[in-house]
Amino acid sequence: WQSWSPAGLYRADATSPRPARPVWQTMAFRPERPPPATGFQGEGLLVVDPGDGGAVRVFSSPDPARDVASIRARLAGRRILVEATGEVHEEAFEGDVACALATWADGLGRRMGAPTTAPIGPAWCSWYCYWREVTAGDVLENLDAIDALGLDVAVVQVDDGWQAGLGDWLEDSPAFGDLADVVARIRATGRRAGIWLAPFMVGERSATAAEHPEWLVAGADAGFNWDQRLRALDVTHPGAAERLQAIIRRLAGLGIDYFKIDFIYAAAMEGGRRADASGLDAYREGLRLIRAAAGPNATLLGCGAPLLPSVGLVDAMRISPDIGTHYEPPDGDVSQPSGRGAVLAGRARAFQHARLWVNDPDCLLARPGIERREAWAEHVRASGGLAVSSDPLRALDEWGLETTRRLLVPSSPEPVPPGAAIGH
Repeated sequence: WQSWSPAGLYRADATSPRPARPVWQTMAFRPERPPPATGFQGEGLLVVDPGDGGAVRVFSSPDPARDVASIRARLAGRRILVEATGEVHEEAFEGDVACALATWADGLGRRMGAPTTAPIGPAWCSWYCYWREVTAGDVLENLDAIDALGLDVAVVQVDDGWQAGLGDWLEDSPAFGDLADVVARIRATGRRAGIWLAPFMVGERSATAAEHPEWLVAGADAGFNWDQRLRALDVTHPGAAERLQAIIRRLAGLGIDYFKIDFIYAAAMEGGRRADASGLDAYREGLRLIRAAAGPNATLLGCGAPLLPSVGLVDAMRISPDIGTHYEPPDGDVSQPSGRGAVLAGRARAFQHARLWVNDPDCLLARPGIERREAWAEHVRASGGLAVSSDPLRALDEWGLETTRRLLVPSSPEPVPPGAAIGH
């Protein structure tokens, strides 16, 4: 369904991953459509390989801007029974699963107006260094280190922690400092300035939720994070739409032209809205509002994003859960931050790169203490997608610094060759 949802290739007599906790159904799977206890459920896409050299069958929603069917498959005797909640097209492709997916994605990208995948320069991001405790000083310290260490970084992106509150994006957190000054310092080095925000997510403790409850999608529980319940912004409400664009214009006015928009599944949740609009309609309208406010030359990086409905509306897309500093996920749930989950989903979605958008495999972590850091670095290199360092740069050891220098290159304009990924 979205960036963090599991994806992979499985035996027909197996069962694909399920959320280990109820809240993860909302925050990593499709909230309104939990999968059955056994078998498989793909959101808008499911592929069956007969395993005997015969044609690979691709079942997909023909227009995911309008409807994304939940497609289920289960073993029934010696056959696989495929069912769906909405309209689905079945196509047969010669070759293996990777070739079928590549050909299918080429067609979808053309139909939905996927952007040309001009290379996006390498970046540095504050998240995996400082988490929500980031300060202006932390960012500037690493800005200095980029030059001192001779690293090729084109974008410096400030992540979660700069804002006054979740949903309160017009003011900076006093603990962070002066965002405008940080942006000016980044741009003075000739680099692009980037920012993280969760534009459709509103924390229940926020000033926005208290002052404008009419801006929230009625009945939509977007999960729990930042130590609070989460609500979804109703972009069909004129006041909420105006505030959303004011936030983006404010940030763009500072000189920011790289927007990592996160947790954006919230906009697609079903519920009561000011206008008579489905979750998908509202989601795509929200992305159009952001694009209009950010400007045509800004880079939009989707994360925690419904995948197929985003085609044609973002430049880059996270294709996996967060990497995390550990390899195994909590409770064994591969939708959650971990090396295992990020590699599994990232390999399975490698075919999307340069066909639907620039893939974001998540950040390069090369410092000591990262489990299986060598394997993760190779995964980032092989993806051909965004190369974003998120280490405190002066904490890198000799291997980490050499690896970071080698891998910080612009994204590839060419798709990953069929068969180079997928995996089990």
